[in-house]
Amino acid sequence: MQGKIIIFSAPSGAGKTTIVRHLVNVLPELSFSISACTRDRRGRSEVNGKDYYFITPEEFREKVGNDEFVEWEEVYEGAFYGTLKSEIERIWSEGKHAILDVDVKGGLSVKHFYKDRALAVFVKPPSIEELSKRLVARNTDSASSISSRVFKAKFELSFEDQFDEVIVNENLEEAFAKAEKLVRNFINPEEPIV
Repeated sequence: MQGKIIIFSAPSGAGKTTIVRHLVNVLPELSFSISACTRDRRGRSEVNGKDYYFITPEEFREKVGNDEFVEWEEVYEGAFYGTLKSEIERIWSEGKHAILDVDVKGGLSVKHFYKDRALAVFVKPPSIEELSKRLVARNTDSASSISSRVFKAKFELSFEDQFDEVIVNENLEEAFAKAEKLVRNFINPEEPIV
């Protein structure tokens, strides 16, 4: 079996992480690709090596210099995120397909790198107003951080037509169902679900 990559990208707060976690729970052939980042953990719920590889900016820059990333980005000033090549290889060596939860630019970079081996899915909120409400409700960011995320989201929404598929996350159960169908059909094109 040749490993594939399923990429989920979205503006912050659109629900991509929730959808990716659901897919990993219901599709045993998927394995979550853990991104590396330089930001602090959010509360006590995030675990190093499970949610992210939390590394210092110096370590991150060293890995960039060694060409160890498929993609990387300074998402916010001083906050670097990236997908390590070794992480994709680890998943493929286990006989699984990699599923990524990455920002919009990173998602497009991974799609460009892996081409037909990758499915790029863009998750969008029903509206910018709804996105802002979700960011406030999750209670993990400051007001200025939320403001910058909403501003960035408006820009990121302009890239949706560069993705293979788009899911509007208005109803979470419907978004789950659409995501499952897209991923199953990509992994097993010989047995499509209609």
